[in-house]
Amino acid sequence: MWPTVFSNFFSLESLIALVVGVVGGMVIGALPGLNATMAISLLIPITYTMSPYAAFIMMMAVYTSAFYGGSLTAILIHTPGTPSSAATAADGYALTQKGRGLEAMGMSTVASMIGGALSGVALLTLAPLLGKVTLLFSAPEYFLIVILGLSIIGGLGGGSAVKGYLMGVFGLILGTIGTDTITGQLRFTFGNMGLYSGISTVPALIGLFSISQAMVLCEQHAAFKRGEHRTVDESALHGKFLPSAKEMIFHLPNFIRSAIIGIVVGILPGAGGDIGAWFAYGQAKKASKHPEEFGNGSIEAICASETANNAVTGGSIIPLITLGIPGSTVAAVLLGALIMHGLTPGQSMFGKNVTTTYTIIIGFIAANILMGLIGMLICRQVIKITKVSDAILVPVIVVLSTIGSYSINNRISDVYMMLAFGLIGYLFKKAGLPTAPIILGLLLESTGEQGFKNAILMAKDTPVLLYYLQRPASLVLILLIVATVIVPTIQSAVKAVRNRRA
Repeated sequence: MWPTVFSNFFSLESLIALVVGVVGGMVIGALPGLNATMAISLLIPITYTMSPYAAFIMMMAVYTSAFYGGSLTAILIHTPGTPSSAATAADGYALTQKGRGLEAMGMSTVASMIGGALSGVALLTLAPLLGKVTLLFSAPEYFLIVILGLSIIGGLGGGSAVKGYLMGVFGLILGTIGTDTITGQLRFTFGNMGLYSGISTVPALIGLFSISQAMVLCEQHAAFKRGEHRTVDESALHGKFLPSAKEMIFHLPNFIRSAIIGIVVGILPGAGGDIGAWFAYGQAKKASKHPEEFGNGSIEAICASETANNAVTGGSIIPLITLGIPGSTVAAVLLGALIMHGLTPGQSMFGKNVTTTYTIIIGFIAANILMGLIGMLICRQVIKITKVSDAILVPVIVVLSTIGSYSINNRISDVYMMLAFGLIGYLFKKAGLPTAPIILGLLLESTGEQGFKNAILMAKDTPVLLYYLQRPASLVLILLIVATVIVPTIQSAVKAVRNRRA
């Protein structure tokens, strides 16, 4: 197996994909308003003709590098390129104001590389173990996995579990459109032939995450023209860059602690890099000998937040490839990419597709290492990308979105679908409604529906609920589902009581 894995990884296609993904992710992350979710949704059509392992090496390289790129603008202009860099912004910008901006960027580079690489090692070791557990699963369990994914979908609701659930249900409803796979009956197509095969996943992804963001950038461009923007402080790009060996030893406990936090948070679906970064930030402050520096320019703070948010990336991939449950918004988009490339999360990833799986994991680890090395060489130049006008970015995004949506099936109806979902995504953003649960519901509907129908057939004369309770794996999943619903409810009730007393 391993000779094939390394042969796949060291192929010219994979290496080019690796370099392009790392550099592209850094640029995307450094541009305020753009993010990895949007970039990967645009990449999916481009990777359609690539081998699965090369395609996912590129997309995962973009994923992890965008987190790092977002820290650069957070440090220099107090504008997080990605939400996960928000914890870095306060201390990083404070250091820039003190003339230590380059030092802060150097720590961000090293911390991001370490956090991402350690999460890759966790992915390499933990994912196969969970993959063996999936061997106990069959159709009934896959229905429950979908229910589990939907029960924790509230975490993708931007602070409101109710909004997350509502958008998830909306996604499920959209997933029912098309032809019933068992009966062959048309559902909710309204005579439109473009809907006979259901909602096209890629145009929906591109519309929700790319076209909607292009609309937001148009608004930002108007603010830019009014002078409501920051510029890079060139004076901060001088002086010390990388931490010394002595400083690396001093920060070692912080690196390890923050990486573990990030990995664990990443495994928890819906948590995200911002939560991991803030959690690690808080723990670093408690452990620090100089907690008063946090918020006023602390290298320890940057070490913690950047290690954790990049560690989240590998952690979020673990439940994705083993159970089909995405641990973040980006992972939800990657789920769609997996399906498009004919890869089914779960047993097959460590069965017939095991070489592809391990090639992707090795590529992910390599992407983080390469990200650090390239970051050391070109981070000063990447910062200059922030001067690119939204007036250039928006047309490029729209053109790429249109070409990508059309190229999958060569259907103009997919372009119309992309535009429709773009408008939906924009309106939902303005209304404060999350879009990630929509995609998750859309992607999981087919698996859940087929799993439940097959469970009914397998149960025969036995009541379906009793049949589930007789299966040990199903019973464990049912308990997890109950826990994910009850625990947040109890926590909310306790919080409400405390607030009343206060």
